[in-house]
Amino acid sequence: MSIPPPPGPQQPPGSPEQPQGPYTPGQYPPPSPYAHGAPGAPVPYAYQPYGAYNPYGPYGNPAPVNGVAIGALVLGILCFVPAVGLVLGLIALAQIKKKGERGKGMALAGSILSSVGLALWVLALSTGGASDFWEGFRDAARGEGTAYALAKGDCFDSPTGNLEGDAYDVDEVPCSGKHDGEVFAVVTLPDGDFPGDDEVTDTADEKCYALSDAYAMDTWAVPDDADVYYFIPSAQSWRFGDREITCLFGSTKENGKLTGSLRTDGTTLTPDQVVFLTALNAIDAALYEEPDAYAEEDLEANRAWARDVEAALAERIGRMRAYTWPAEAKQPVTDLVKDMEDARREWAKAAVARDADTYYEHYDKAYEYVDGRTTVTARKALGLDTTVPTYEEDSDGGDGSENAGGLPV
Repeated sequence: MSIPPPPGPQQPPGSPEQPQGPYTPGQYPPPSPYAHGAPGAPVPYAYQPYGAYNPYGPYGNPAPVNGVAIGALVLGILCFVPAVGLVLGLIALAQIKKKGERGKGMALAGSILSSVGLALWVLALSTGGASDFWEGFRDAARGEGTAYALAKGDCFDSPTGNLEGDAYDVDEVPCSGKHDGEVFAVVTLPDGDFPGDDEVTDTADEKCYALSDAYAMDTWAVPDDADVYYFIPSAQSWRFGDREITCLFGSTKENGKLTGSLRTDGTTLTPDQVVFLTALNAIDAALYEEPDAYAEEDLEANRAWARDVEAALAERIGRMRAYTWPAEAKQPVTDLVKDMEDARREWAKAAVARDADTYYEHYDKAYEYVDGRTTVTARKALGLDTTVPTYEEDSDGGDGSENAGGLPV
């Protein structure tokens, strides 16, 4: 049985058979009885026997790599659509055999990897693993698991170990242990164009500080090094639907940590404690509004503020007197209310002072009742923290935001 000759122009009968090597220098390729380009001369070929796989093209140039084989290998490695990778691998093998292209190893590897991936997908579908995967993928697309997906009451660690700079992700941890931050509120901004970093930061300052006492009502239980921080949307995250300002507590110390939850609100306090703290926090809020200018500079502004404090005291005194306190707290609260009444009278006198000296005389007497002995005794009777906080004058104008920080996400 004879082997049919390859298609195309053939050498005439009797032509010397082309040797297959090895060759010595100067002997390759073997001479042809036909001059190159002469009539009847064969088209140059790679000197391969008929039917042999030829990894090189004409004149010894490398044959092209089959593109389908490359695709099969990529899909096989990714295992993203394994069925497609397997099909491409089989197509590539057929094309390589027919066209003499390279890439057989890639096609085989892609087919094998895709077969393994297909088996894993079948197993995942039968056990529910694929459902878990897509659930996680969908959560990531919505931003869940990132900084702006935190909810009120969550505690977390920052991958950088601090609350400065950009935040791309956080690790949620139990509040009972040490942690970098604790979320106390989430504020949703309206849709529309990105308002700009400055406007978002101003909104965060305004909203977060106003909401902090509603979460940590027992302000005496908040550590001295704890302050308000926040995550804010960046221009980039805004394009992906991020509209949340995440208000949180964090430590102002370098590499500082919080330990235990700072949450003291209606979910963790008794009704008696809530009524008591609501009254005292309202008075504190009025005291925090003290004008930046001294009485010598703007007496009228300071007198107006004194009237506001006196009014806040009068309202809260009335509510505390009307409330039925538990037996163990009744007398301590009554003693505190008496001191609050004395303080109210001093603020009333400061509100009508004719000069700065008279104003400060009553101002100092009124402040003697703030966080005094009766306050500590009433707190102890109600089971609240009795550690009197230390107050440091803010160097930035008294708005309480010196240590605050905003982290774009």
